[in-house]
Amino acid sequence: MKKRAIIIGAGPAGLTAAYELLCRSDVIPVILEKSSYMGGISRTVNYKGNRIDLGGHRFFSKSDRVMNWWLQHLPVEKKAGGSENITYQQQSREIAVAGAGPDPQNTDEVMLLRKRKSRIYYLRQLFEYPIQLTRNTLAQLGLVRTLRIGFSYLRSMLFPEKEVVNLEQFFINRFGRELYLTFFKDYTEKVWGVPCSKISAEWGEQRIKGLSITKAILHFLKPPAKKHSGIAQKETETSLIEQFLYPKFGPGQMWETVARKVTQMGGEILTGFNVSAMHCENERIRAVSGTDDQGRTQRFEGDYFFSTMPIQELIRALDATVPANVREVSDGLQYRDFITVGLLLKKLRISQNNGSRQLIDDNWIYIQEPDVQAGRLQIFNNWSNYMVADPECVWLGVEYFCYETDDLWKKGDEEMAALAKEELDHIGIIDRNDVLDSTVIRMPKTYPAYFGTYDRFEEVRKYIDGFENLFLVGRNGMHKYNNQDHSMLTAMVAVDNIVAGVKDKSSIWHVNTEMEYHEEK
Repeated sequence: MKKRAIIIGAGPAGLTAAYELLCRSDVIPVILEKSSYMGGISRTVNYKGNRIDLGGHRFFSKSDRVMNWWLQHLPVEKKAGGSENITYQQQSREIAVAGAGPDPQNTDEVMLLRKRKSRIYYLRQLFEYPIQLTRNTLAQLGLVRTLRIGFSYLRSMLFPEKEVVNLEQFFINRFGRELYLTFFKDYTEKVWGVPCSKISAEWGEQRIKGLSITKAILHFLKPPAKKHSGIAQKETETSLIEQFLYPKFGPGQMWETVARKVTQMGGEILTGFNVSAMHCENERIRAVSGTDDQGRTQRFEGDYFFSTMPIQELIRALDATVPANVREVSDGLQYRDFITVGLLLKKLRISQNNGSRQLIDDNWIYIQEPDVQAGRLQIFNNWSNYMVADPECVWLGVEYFCYETDDLWKKGDEEMAALAKEELDHIGIIDRNDVLDSTVIRMPKTYPAYFGTYDRFEEVRKYIDGFENLFLVGRNGMHKYNNQDHSMLTAMVAVDNIVAGVKDKSSIWHVNTEMEYHEEK
């Protein structure tokens, strides 16, 4: 009989694992998904023909393996006037966009090539992100604040903190105290709900370890021709990339495509199934059990098990005798939850710098203003014009970060939509009277937190890695703030290990932000 892999979760990591197993082994994957949709947080929500990308997913990676994988499923669109060059570590090949790629007006299965623009909204003004030393920026900041930022940065360069433990120290060492207070502190604390001084510096190392003022200035000074080094942009820090790929109908389209291929190739996907128990024997997982959406109990036996479920839930599901210290650390892990309010409007109050009434071209805007709870704003028109049912309207996603125990999470949909309208009107981004429609989406456990008992996470990892046939992959599965491509790579490396008979799990845990993902080997 063929071997079976039971995969908990149909997000990027789970679906990647299933597809890789089908392509590279004789193992048959069975995916158990708690919800009714594919993609996890990388799904696309369709509201009356207006599509929402939860959290914003740029299809960009420094991993050739991931870039090739994406393009295998959704090719790049046809573009007028040439081709896009993707530079690889050992070779360079041309992706012939003009003439060879599909036209998005005629087909749906296509990746768009999009320009990336993010800005910070602060002092009721839009600042370029990363901050650029232009005349306009200096005028916005004012002479006094600019001088404070400059001297503060020099002080941090001359007298850096030698032992960087928390995120506040990380930011100050990298950007100076004044710039940290101006552009990083309020937004970051909205996201996490605790002071930066209470967050591990590991978050900064994970998410922005390659970005600094020096690199931002050097990037800004580069001639335009050298900035666009193809889609891959390997020499560019992730925070500085200027273009990315994007599925025509948002990130969920990629995962719906992969899910369809998984079932066509012989894999199985069961939705509406809640895993509640993992049955162990002699340091191996033998089966999982749970209930489907009809309340029926089912048991699935397998040879390999992949988990993308939150580690807290995984530990509680194990029927083994879990050591007290492991259970203590697991129960102390924290997660930040996420709410998106979709607002359909006639227009925005803010406009392009040239004063035209044309829609601003930002993908998202970080809201640094301390007098509102909204943390970030997405403009879905600029991710893909196919995300909006009526191109004459503006389709926004207003993002809030909270805990499930917070009053914000408990607000009704109408109350939550009213709050988003009121706050954006208050800070001058919209006129609430221009809102035509709204919807609210809640995503629990969106961001694994780098505080609570996280400093003891190694105790949990060591225990779980002791189960020879259990592989933790993905963001919540590893309690690691991975991007989409990193989550995919953890699944790919896990399958590599199975195919090669490697039992050591360390290569999976070594997949990290901004690494070259071991490709130099």
